[in-house]
Amino acid sequence: MGLLVDGQWKDEWYDTSSTGGRFVRNDSAFRDQVKADGSTGFVPAAGRYHLYVSLACPWAHRTTIFRMLKQLEDVISLSVVHPLMAEHGWSFENQDATPGGINDPLFGSRYLHEVYTRADAHYTGRVTVPVLWDRERATIVNNESSEIIRMLNREFDALGDASLDFYAEALRGEIDAMNEYVYPRINNGVYRCGFATTQEAYEEAFGALFEALGELEWRLSRQRYLIGDRITEADWRLFTTLVRFDAVYVGHFKCNQHRIADLPHLSGYLRELYQVPGVAETVSFEHIKRHYYQSHRTINPTGVVPVGPSLDLGAPHGRDRLLGGVDT
Repeated sequence: MGLLVDGQWKDEWYDTSSTGGRFVRNDSAFRDQVKADGSTGFVPAAGRYHLYVSLACPWAHRTTIFRMLKQLEDVISLSVVHPLMAEHGWSFENQDATPGGINDPLFGSRYLHEVYTRADAHYTGRVTVPVLWDRERATIVNNESSEIIRMLNREFDALGDASLDFYAEALRGEIDAMNEYVYPRINNGVYRCGFATTQEAYEEAFGALFEALGELEWRLSRQRYLIGDRITEADWRLFTTLVRFDAVYVGHFKCNQHRIADLPHLSGYLRELYQVPGVAETVSFEHIKRHYYQSHRTINPTGVVPVGPSLDLGAPHGRDRLLGGVDT
């Protein structure tokens, strides 16, 4: 994971020396918005926008789920980087050897950082996925996943499935509160465990992570989804972390107090979301395992990818016994 400094690529890992060994995630840099009302200059249009993602990355995975569920696959085109993030960061090289990769049809880029410097020749910062690119204005609209999924959820309704709303106005306060709880403790919490460079920083993140998972296990024993009896944005934001948890976070990131499979309500909830039509096709355990175990050489120097674990996410989930948010 390198970065650009004044448009020049540097192969540099995160520096935790000034944060007591704690991993601190950088804020996303591109924060423009696509708006159906035309107020921003970025208006929804079929064929105008292109999405760059990784199948390994949980943040990018959010956007591929929303693109699929909202039936925007013919509206917003897609590129998928190689799972290995090496000395040049996210790459389009050697795609033929790994199923699921999709090269850059816009510019034929070798590396994702070339897309960033097309938008800003003097860009300084991390080169991350997802990236929403605007063909018309030849720039990056946004590289913050939480904002991109909100655009896909509502602003493209004239072009996709307007019947689905994962951020319903009446539930926004509850959804926002849940996101604010889950993000630092679970979504980013696994990274705070895995990328910690002191015992204190690791144990701090570890404690917060499993306390939060315990709280959600209790919550999901009483209601079907995070916000009552309907799937919302909060569920999909949690899902992309849970689906990676047993495969990579337990071992690679030392998040090993217990597996999701050991928590009956969270594991049933995970299986139910995985079994929503089309969602399983957005999950690639080959990309996930190759990326984490082969890209993070400071954690796994050999690059050996484990064969297991065996995951049966297609097994019955039993969540339909929870009706109206009450355990029946």
